[in-house]
Amino acid sequence: MARAAADGAAPVLPAAVRAPLDAGGPPGGAPLPVWDLSDLYASAEDPKLAADLDRAEEEGKAFAARLSGRLGSLSGDALAEAVGEYERIEEVLGRAMSFGQLVFAGDATDPANGRFYQTLQERVTAISSHLLFFTLELNRLEDAELDRKLAGSAALRRWQPWLRDLRVFRPHQLSDELEKLLHEKEVTGRSAWNRLFDETIAGMTVRVGQEDLTVSAALNRLSDRDRSVRQAAAQGVSEAFGSRVRLFGLITNTLAKDKEILDSWRRYPRPGSARNRANMVEDEVVDALVTAVRSSFPRLSHRYYAMKAKWLGLPKLMHWDRNAPLPEEQDRSIAWPEAVKTVLDSYRAFSPELASLGARFFDKPWVDAALRPGKASGAFAHPTVPSAHPYLLLNYHGKTRDVMTLAHELGHGVHQILAAQQGYLLSGTPLTLAETASVFGEMLTFRGLLDAETDPKRRRLMLAGKVEDMLNTVVRQIAFYRFETLLHDERRKGELSAEQIAAIWMQVQTESLGPAFDFTEDYGVYWAYIPHFVHSPFYVYAYAFGDCLVNALYGVYRDGQVPEFERKYLGLLKAGGTLRHKELLAPFGLDASDPQFWQRGLDVIAGFIDELARESRDDELEKTA
Repeated sequence: MARAAADGAAPVLPAAVRAPLDAGGPPGGAPLPVWDLSDLYASAEDPKLAADLDRAEEEGKAFAARLSGRLGSLSGDALAEAVGEYERIEEVLGRAMSFGQLVFAGDATDPANGRFYQTLQERVTAISSHLLFFTLELNRLEDAELDRKLAGSAALRRWQPWLRDLRVFRPHQLSDELEKLLHEKEVTGRSAWNRLFDETIAGMTVRVGQEDLTVSAALNRLSDRDRSVRQAAAQGVSEAFGSRVRLFGLITNTLAKDKEILDSWRRYPRPGSARNRANMVEDEVVDALVTAVRSSFPRLSHRYYAMKAKWLGLPKLMHWDRNAPLPEEQDRSIAWPEAVKTVLDSYRAFSPELASLGARFFDKPWVDAALRPGKASGAFAHPTVPSAHPYLLLNYHGKTRDVMTLAHELGHGVHQILAAQQGYLLSGTPLTLAETASVFGEMLTFRGLLDAETDPKRRRLMLAGKVEDMLNTVVRQIAFYRFETLLHDERRKGELSAEQIAAIWMQVQTESLGPAFDFTEDYGVYWAYIPHFVHSPFYVYAYAFGDCLVNALYGVYRDGQVPEFERKYLGLLKAGGTLRHKELLAPFGLDASDPQFWQRGLDVIAGFIDELARESRDDELEKTA
């Protein structure tokens, strides 16, 4: 899964044909790794890829001819066998699409990569249309009929979690003809707009001073020590996206209207409901999270950024000061081998098994951390398929935040390996739980470093860095969610101008970041570079969900309240998508439906800010003594 970056949300798998051999990295750093995708396919011309697709098409047609219209008459065992066959064909298609996504992520500016990805999408969509009847027909089975089949077949009961999650969408299912039309038009609908967004971002340059930078590199300058550099980067980003705001506005308006039409046909009560169903979480649980975070803005972000303004000696912060280093912070570059060792050592202190799985990503070419033009910005972990292995993409600049990003994405990677034993259909984890291992991995890395630090000033800087990351993950992502909610609601009244979108953006940023900030008018275009709004609407609250969940989970671990915590935690990861959040959290005595659950997670952030305030006062007393 993708990580919520400090400057926004990282992309959701846009996704390499050939990974370039140039492994650029931070100045003076060790060469950075570039992935090798040959464990999926050797190249776009690999005969195995063509053979796999041909076989999947042949098997898909035979599957439909044999079973379409006949699922109700099958015994439980026969239906279980059909699900297994469906899974095998889908995994072949999943492997092909994973390769295409990763090829495209490696360099979205190469026209050959774009053509390959689009052609592959079209072929896979055509093949999967033969399989579409299966899930539609399964959902037309009456509950009593399916229950009888499950009761009589141990083989079918293995698939019960998948059937349970499939039937969540039963009330929103359309006719077979409409579902097939929507499925086949996806490649010229939402997917085409996604590709336009990705290729536009990948091909952009941002003028910062006398340099022309990629969008990723320009956003990285927003954490530069020199305030004039941060301001120049901010102005460059504003100019680059402002000059293209009509295009980004068109993409946003079109996709929001497309979603409104589909939601109306499927009878979803509100814009975020479809995402919540996919996350297997109730609308009310998300509402409770959002309400808890918004009510905590004053004690979290407002309070922290007022402290930061004082530390920086500024009466007000500008938006380019949000990620500014603190005055005493060392601006050193962390070499890649040091980053890897730091993360693996932190994992090992908690669980040797997790560290052993994590080490495989670095022993083998499963990570692409190099900096190069055309590569997807941000970071993500792609699970691919259980018969292969995950791949990690990062853009490693050598900063402390990059080390935390590595810890985050590695958490996803080991989670995906552990869940793979459930198979292709049962290994997928809802986004709300998919962030558990990643955020827990970050917390392990941070607490390991913090506990080993004895210098009070360095400890304060580490605490401040962690607080900023948590605010970016919780406060900023809920503000993004609020932005999406307001935007989609307003879009229902008619197409929105760039000025209207900017006004919504400024409203939520002012609310979430607080009175410590002054916002320049050109900040109103910054919504345009957030990929999640395009790729996966209403995804972003999953970061806050995961962070608050892990805060509560880690608190239980640190307090020693749960016997055999490591075993139970690994069991949570191995469960994949077989269990819901209530079942997964029950062994730890936690319940996400309890309103106090979210306060417990938010209290962890507030506690860090309290500790920072105390240490700052102590520091001031020392200076005046």
